Amino acid sequence: MSGDGILAYVKASAALQGVPLDEARAGRVAAHLARTAQLAQLLDDAPMAAHDEPAEIYKPLAFPSTQTGDDAP
Repeated sequence: MSGDGILAYVKASAALQGVPLDEARAGRVAAHLARTAQLAQLLDDAPMAAHDEPAEIYKPLAFPSTQTGDDAP
């Protein structure tokens, strides 16, 4: 999407949601959205396979036991 297209999208989205945006603020929001899209494209273009997903190896530790004495496991 071009810079003009992103700006039009920001203005249309703001209008639909009833969010008042002046020209300067709409321009800043559009610039931020364009940067975010560029960053997302870099991630999307990275060559990754299913085994590269870090969520598969995440294993949270169990909470430490608060029991003491004879009833502790």
